[in-house]
Amino acid sequence: MSVLLEIKGLTKTFGGLVAVKDFSLTLEPGALTGLIGPNGAGKTTVFNLITGMITPSSGSIVFAGRPVVGLKPYQIYRLGIGRTFQNIRLFKGLSVLDNVRVAYHHRGNAGLFDAIIRTRRFYSEEKMITEKARELLSILGLETREKDMAQNLPYGEQRRLEIARALIAEPKILLLDEPAAGMNPAEVGRMMDLILFIQDRFKLTILLIEHQMKVVMGICRWVVVMDFGELIAQGVPTEVQNNPKVIEAYLGKSGG
Repeated sequence: MSVLLEIKGLTKTFGGLVAVKDFSLTLEPGALTGLIGPNGAGKTTVFNLITGMITPSSGSIVFAGRPVVGLKPYQIYRLGIGRTFQNIRLFKGLSVLDNVRVAYHHRGNAGLFDAIIRTRRFYSEEKMITEKARELLSILGLETREKDMAQNLPYGEQRRLEIARALIAEPKILLLDEPAAGMNPAEVGRMMDLILFIQDRFKLTILLIEHQMKVVMGICRWVVVMDFGELIAQGVPTEVQNNPKVIEAYLGKSGG
């Protein structure tokens, strides 16, 4: 498949506010693409449109050859689009292990009847889910934390846990919304290494929003820039970095 995700003419208005206007993007399998722009540019709105959390006013989104506009978020999730959030959304009162386990149950075959009377199928499925969750925690360096409450993890490990929860769904595309936000330089470096590692380990296509230019310029192979809801530039990192429109969007127009 030459194109995994194709977005054409995507527009979203909220009353008189145009949050995203005529946005288009194509992702090939294995791409690692950065989506950048000033605060309020519409980046997270694009993520919300892709994952069905809000419905476009116009435009199309096709994933793996299937139109997804109009599908519910859980249906899009099942198709293979996973995501994390700008503000971490863990189940803070659950253990680290259960935070990951809960994200796999959409693939289970055991029903309510199996859960109530504890059938053999229920126990077999729970064992399989637990093994998968523990494998992911080990891969992401969280194996010693499985019994801890999610809310008690340090910030950087909470970010890793959120990524683990997204990965257990076995996505084809992973949307990362500011994965390095709030991190110190050492943590940013580790997050960059982690993103490259999981892309290679799980053969993922990744689209990430990030304000840390060290991350974008350091690991992304293609960069897309938004401003005021519109696509203003795209290209390899060095091209985008020197694009006059991008410089103006971030720094403003010179009075001279």
